[in-house]
Amino acid sequence: MDAVFYPVALNVIPMKKKQKPAKKTRPAIKPTAQNERLKGWNEIASFLGQPVAVAQRWARSGMPVTREGRFMYASREELSGYLGREAGLNVPVHIATENMDLSADLKLALAHARAGKHDKKNKAKR
Repeated sequence: MDAVFYPVALNVIPMKKKQKPAKKTRPAIKPTAQNERLKGWNEIASFLGQPVAVAQRWARSGMPVTREGRFMYASREELSGYLGREAGLNVPVHIATENMDLSADLKLALAHARAGKHDKKNKAKR
């Protein structure tokens, strides 16, 4: 068969190029729900200010951690409560980080210490 050519001028309409979707990036700051949970031994140990081996030893002795798949998870609140109980306190231990304002905690501790001194003086007078 022979090819048939038609002498018709084609109106060429330029087509717009499809724009590629923007790359999805991870958020710079994790949601607060994620920040409450520590993932992995490295995060747990750095939160406690201890080496990984110490965090693992504490977990074997009763520190609240959970295994989900291949990772260990721990809640900041549960760890603070655990440390408070281990220290013999009725309140959770407050673990300070670099960017925290500790003035409110200092005032609370001073008020608690002053109240303790007055109680001791009153008991000694009796």
